[in-house]
Amino acid sequence: MLRKPILVVSDSAAVRDLSTRLPVTRTVVQRFVAGETTASAVAAVRSLHDAGLQVTLDHLGENTVTTAQADATVAAYLEVLAALSAAGLARGAEVSVKLSAIGQALPASSGVDGQQYAAVGARKIADAAYGCGARMNLDMEDHTTVDSTLAILRELREAHPDVAVAVQAMLRRSEADLRALTGPGSRVRLVKGAYDEPAEVAYTDRAEVDLAYVRGMKILMAGQGYPMIGSHDPRMIAIAERLAADHGRTPDSWEHQLLYGIRPEEQRRLAAAGRTVRVYLPYGTDWYGYFTRRLAERPANLLFFLRALATRS
Repeated sequence: MLRKPILVVSDSAAVRDLSTRLPVTRTVVQRFVAGETTASAVAAVRSLHDAGLQVTLDHLGENTVTTAQADATVAAYLEVLAALSAAGLARGAEVSVKLSAIGQALPASSGVDGQQYAAVGARKIADAAYGCGARMNLDMEDHTTVDSTLAILRELREAHPDVAVAVQAMLRRSEADLRALTGPGSRVRLVKGAYDEPAEVAYTDRAEVDLAYVRGMKILMAGQGYPMIGSHDPRMIAIAERLAADHGRTPDSWEHQLLYGIRPEEQRRLAAAGRTVRVYLPYGTDWYGYFTRRLAERPANLLFFLRALATRS
């Protein structure tokens, strides 16, 4: 019931300004975000590796409106990849990129084709990632970006065939998209979806989203690609395990993905059981949009935030 109001309020500039200035907000954000700098991101990667966990790094930011912002985000990814390589942590790591952060959302008034600008930046990141033994994943944003994102994915796969993409089960179109993305070598991260989407394009009832997620897992597990199951829901984790077994999948032919700071004990339990577990690791200063989506996704996250507010008031 609270998900939609949180997402709506989060669009308010006044709320964003107040929230980012509150010390308690920053304190709570530290649970979900691995610091603001490249150094803090590398330190978090090392800690997770020591615990037997893989990572995918997200330099926070989205919906950039200038080429300077887009270029700065590309540079940040190149920097963290170089730092991971220097630390001996690049091989097996991934970077997750929101295309709106590297130009896809550039306004028409900029005189720049946003999709093409983002594609150029994405190629630079992909080349750097694969050059040091890492990989790349394209995050999926709201429904208006899906066709553009998939078009850029096709371009990137010409040089790097296993660039991954996230697909949101809540979108009504996603089953068809998933069927087109299950060929040999394809890697797909399946998530429920964290955007405020209209009912005509998305399932809005929680039970419907859950059913769509299970249908999506069935498609991926039956396919020839590499499924990445992005869920903290114990039911979905159990269903994924069963589907993988039903389709004869070995532990190295698919993986669980969980968010940094959420159910860390489950991350370690799965890894100890021999599963491949990848932690989605966000870092950077532009954390507000990511943070509010985490609050909206799970009541437990919101309660954690409210308890922190209460203890500091």
